[in-house]
Amino acid sequence: MAAETHLRPVPVDARPRLTPARLGPADVFRVGGVGLRTRPLRAFLSALGIAIGIAAMVAVVGISSSSRADLDRTLDRLGTNLLTVAPGNTLFGDQAKLPVESVAMIDRIGPVTGVAATGQLPDTPVYRSDRIPSGETGGIATRAAQLGLLGTVGATVRSGTWLNEATERYPAVVLGDAAARRLGFGAAGPDAQVYLGGRWFSVVGILAPAPLAPELDSSALVGWPAAATYLGFDGHPTTVYTRSREASVEAVRGVLGATANPESPNEVQVSRPSDALAAAAATDEAFTGLLLGLGAVALLVGGVGVANTMVISVLERRAEIGLRRSLGATRGQVRIQFLAESLLLSALGGAGGVLLGILVTAGYALWRQWPTVVPLWAMAGGVGATLMIGGLAGLYPAVRAARLAPTEALG
Repeated sequence: MAAETHLRPVPVDARPRLTPARLGPADVFRVGGVGLRTRPLRAFLSALGIAIGIAAMVAVVGISSSSRADLDRTLDRLGTNLLTVAPGNTLFGDQAKLPVESVAMIDRIGPVTGVAATGQLPDTPVYRSDRIPSGETGGIATRAAQLGLLGTVGATVRSGTWLNEATERYPAVVLGDAAARRLGFGAAGPDAQVYLGGRWFSVVGILAPAPLAPELDSSALVGWPAAATYLGFDGHPTTVYTRSREASVEAVRGVLGATANPESPNEVQVSRPSDALAAAAATDEAFTGLLLGLGAVALLVGGVGVANTMVISVLERRAEIGLRRSLGATRGQVRIQFLAESLLLSALGGAGGVLLGILVTAGYALWRQWPTVVPLWAMAGGVGATLMIGGLAGLYPAVRAARLAPTEALG
């Protein structure tokens, strides 16, 4: 008799349980890049929107930082201890005058290390020739200048020479950078002459731009004695430039008015040229904030583009989603796939935008002869902003894809 075989049912708890495979970081990266590889043009255009916004923001911050670095370099070279003294207005609103002795009196202040003055000569136009109509002055001012002016203001001569003890007494002139360009002089020379105050003056030098004394750029500078001899200069300075020890700048600033004009110190204006440069930099920073706002708008538009791309991708890939779900992919894995795709798309745009912004900053800084400075926080912030935008833009499409049932997606 054959032995009977008894089949015992396997308990439910003893049956092997099927668990979905987990996606490692490499798997997430691979499945997230599927949509980018299959639709490269659409991915490129979406990433381009992100890249433009990031490039604008990085370039704005980089150009502003490069400008600030150039300003700091200029101030380090020229110093921040230059003060200027100029006449103000009288109680009746008339233009005041500095005493003829004001330069000598300021020079007696202990911490002062250098003093030089200029005196503007009104109604003394400068022309390239005596055939030019009198009204076409080109906006060039004529000023009497003392010999120590260049060393005090930190200016340099780019062509020819500065006035000396001999030429300051004769009809010789040194042109500022802008004045030379307006008159058509590229270099000083024995044949270079200008018609100044009704007589010919020889151009012995041309200055380089003077950042701390920009009024000199559009000036024709003649010697102090020559201005009195040939142009009727009365000897009253209109601007006195002073250098003092760095630690004593504020103390000197407090006594300059009373020293320059003891009888009427309230009729004296004292300024610090480096403060004007700092104010201009602050204005640039305010403008930078506006441009950053525009860059943020461009970044937001790029984020909307990414979201639109991901929504369309979900609609087009319903069959793929249904197949993956049928093969055992969980809702979480589908959600991670589309979220990773959105993050990858945004990261590519962010990295490209940072690189483009650096190139724009370097090109502009090279053109302006500035040091190239792109803060690390701007680059890291650019990439971080794109990841945040990508995460927000891909969140809804990822959730929508995960909610699709296999039968619905394959139907």
